[in-house]
Amino acid sequence: MSGGRADYTLYAVLAGFALDLLAGDPHWLYHPVRLIGLLITGLEQLLRKLFPGGKKGERAAGACLAVCTAAFTGLAVYGLLFFAAKGGNAAYFLVSVLLNYWLFAARSLRDESMKVYDRLKEKDLPGARRAVSMIVGRDTAHLDEAGVTKAAVETIAENTSDGVIAPMFYLMIGGPAAGWIYKAVNTMDSMVGYKNERYRFFGTAAARLDDILNYLPSRLSALLMIAAGALLKVDARGAYRIWRRDRRNHASPNSAQTESVMAGALNLQLAGDAFYFGKLTKKKTIGDDIRRIAPEDIPRANRLMLTASVLGLLLMGVLRGLVY
Repeated sequence: MSGGRADYTLYAVLAGFALDLLAGDPHWLYHPVRLIGLLITGLEQLLRKLFPGGKKGERAAGACLAVCTAAFTGLAVYGLLFFAAKGGNAAYFLVSVLLNYWLFAARSLRDESMKVYDRLKEKDLPGARRAVSMIVGRDTAHLDEAGVTKAAVETIAENTSDGVIAPMFYLMIGGPAAGWIYKAVNTMDSMVGYKNERYRFFGTAAARLDDILNYLPSRLSALLMIAAGALLKVDARGAYRIWRRDRRNHASPNSAQTESVMAGALNLQLAGDAFYFGKLTKKKTIGDDIRRIAPEDIPRANRLMLTASVLGLLLMGVLRGLVY
């Protein structure tokens, strides 16, 4: 192994991922993503005052938001690591591990989705609706059991990439600074990347930048999920078939990548029309309606997510070890 702090990247990613699996995201621990959210909110208020209204003005303000949010986040993480390095290699490594840990969401995704499963098993549909509303963006107040379950399975599929594989991908490439720039863009897209009246133009840059950064990780995640399906002895062939057929059945170029694999692996039909902010959004379906979705599909989806995550860690770890 060559010298230099770049060599710590692989071990810090491994440790950060392991810490996430062990500790998850305790509610008592303040998460730095909240700071990014405050930054985005503050910048939006400022930029809307500085730029004129209308299509061009809002798009320009949104582009400025995207650049500033990514730049401020990257510089903040770089600065934190710079000062940590002053304390020696151990301090630098420990700070890197903590920063990496905060980027992963495998344990919290599993825990939060299983709360939905637990409520469904107890026949507590209102409780299941409340639980799933914490992890999805759609309206959940009127979902039936199948709708609640489908929402949970879909968010597990999408966040296999957004919450685990994509951060891992950027951490392996560029360390915590690159990982947190990705997280800032992903957070920004979740806050302003809507096609509603307020963000139709203002959120364009954030949504497109998020699409660009997720292009490779989403496809890598899909392939890892197919491999995970083979290991778990679910319908891996079906996962590959539906991925090839339906991976573009979404307004986003990336979201259907992992949803299509999940649908094929579990022999389900996902996606379709949904309500957001009280308005019906027409969406294509993904997968074949081979069987009715059931609460047990939530733990099945989690097993697929966790297995794909471990495979991703092994693959990217080997590649990073060979390169460095």
